[in-house]
Amino acid sequence: MKVLVINGSPRHEGNTSLAIDELVKTFDKEGVETEVCQIGSKDIRGCIACGKCFELGKCVFNDIVNETAEKFEKADGLVIASPVYYASANGTMISFLDRLFYSSHFDKTMKVGASVAVARRGGCSATFDELNKYFTICGMPVVSSQYWNSVHGRNKGEAASDAEGLQTMRVLARNMSFLMKSIDLGMEKYGLPEKEQRQSTHFIR
Repeated sequence: MKVLVINGSPRHEGNTSLAIDELVKTFDKEGVETEVCQIGSKDIRGCIACGKCFELGKCVFNDIVNETAEKFEKADGLVIASPVYYASANGTMISFLDRLFYSSHFDKTMKVGASVAVARRGGCSATFDELNKYFTICGMPVVSSQYWNSVHGRNKGEAASDAEGLQTMRVLARNMSFLMKSIDLGMEKYGLPEKEQRQSTHFIR
């Protein structure tokens, strides 16, 4: 089992990293390999809806998004963790995820997803909801914990004092490990769910 972790914070070793570290330590105990990619300080432009990814099989902007897509395809699970800016994930993370999910056309069905929001105080639940939508549009089961997946802290290192938040991360990693292993066993016995031909409609026809 392998989990790819995306750190959307521009601050290295900040509070988002503390939350991720708690996940990684727990995954390690569960025998799950992890790889952490910090993208928050990268120069990542947003999607321009050019549609070239349907011709190329990857995003037309050949940057860390395409590099990450290859890792995502090989992973059993994906964790996306972001600091909260104005009750939202930060702009770099959203630009990254828009392009990652839109331009990578491999089947994501039954890859397991988890989102984590880190804030001084408010906006975590809105960010949590926002991030989970990337999973639910492409057949990825979303992992739950004992509470919404959030950790609190403003200044560097303050998240270490959020005992409940860090416990929520440990429970999340254990639940995610169990779910990935269970899905792996289920796929061996039953395979993936039957797929129908996609019906794509819009509001004027």
